[in-house]
Amino acid sequence: MDTFRTVLSNTRSSFPIGLHGGCFTMGSCFADNLGLLLQKHKFNVLINPFGTSYNPISIHKVLQYAIHNELPSVDSYGKINETHFNYDFHSSFSTLDQSNLPHHLANAIAKGHAFIKSAAVLIITYGTSWVYERKDNGEIVSNCHKIPSTQFNKQLLTQKKILESFQDFYQQLISINPSIKIILTLSPVRHLKDSLELNAVSKSILRLSCHTLSEMYPQVTYFPAYEIMLDDLRDYRFYDRDRLHPTAEAIDYIWRFFGERYFTKDTSTFVKQWAEITKALAHRPYHPTSAVHQKFLANLLSKLEELKRLINVDKEISQVKNQLKG
Repeated sequence: MDTFRTVLSNTRSSFPIGLHGGCFTMGSCFADNLGLLLQKHKFNVLINPFGTSYNPISIHKVLQYAIHNELPSVDSYGKINETHFNYDFHSSFSTLDQSNLPHHLANAIAKGHAFIKSAAVLIITYGTSWVYERKDNGEIVSNCHKIPSTQFNKQLLTQKKILESFQDFYQQLISINPSIKIILTLSPVRHLKDSLELNAVSKSILRLSCHTLSEMYPQVTYFPAYEIMLDDLRDYRFYDRDRLHPTAEAIDYIWRFFGERYFTKDTSTFVKQWAEITKALAHRPYHPTSAVHQKFLANLLSKLEELKRLINVDKEISQVKNQLKG
């Protein structure tokens, strides 16, 4: 036996991702993880502009706000104590001043609209099939905002409902961006509040839905972040202290797998080059003014100057120049 691991085979996707194409990430906290890595490596990316969201219905709904550049309906707003919020958006948008909330939402939606119209790829990370439905109007919420649970009905989405919701959203999306590609992922984070058994049911519905959607639509594909975490990295050393979220090491591993599948050859070359440069930028010498370190900085500056034609490195160039003598 050559290995004691179950290693997933990785095949190059027909959906190549370049630096400047535009990547829109949306969904659970894994969408943040992936988006931040894309940003760190100088990709043109918009990261979860409406805050984390976990269920497919809510994700599709808020993306439709961005597609049409329209505000949510009046009955989607709420208040608890002094805090005003919107049921379709993350609590980070909540405010003490009621008049400020629509303004904040309008800015986020307009930003999402401008980006999604020309984005090359939309990366959606689903987290759960469990949803909370408001008893007063039957609407599924993205966030309960600490409203008492007695005001909601908890239910499990069916695959049929997820597929119908996706179809409605997808048709609207391609009407403004016909060439956009969609990469679906499943969050590797388990939702233990639903119990391990019901979390498995929830994830199974999502996984089946992702598979079906990738079969139905040629512009939709699936990335196996969930399978990498649960099978390839099947060891608690790859989990954070809560034993639920992946460690930075695990996220980096999934990131490399993602790059091998989706990045163009030129992009892969740049990503490796940029990793070396960021490591050099983080270097803290004992003697900053020494001839050796000054030569190191001059060489680093030369590499950054070469990249100016490809990406914006003004900040990094300024950082190095500030350390050079004379």
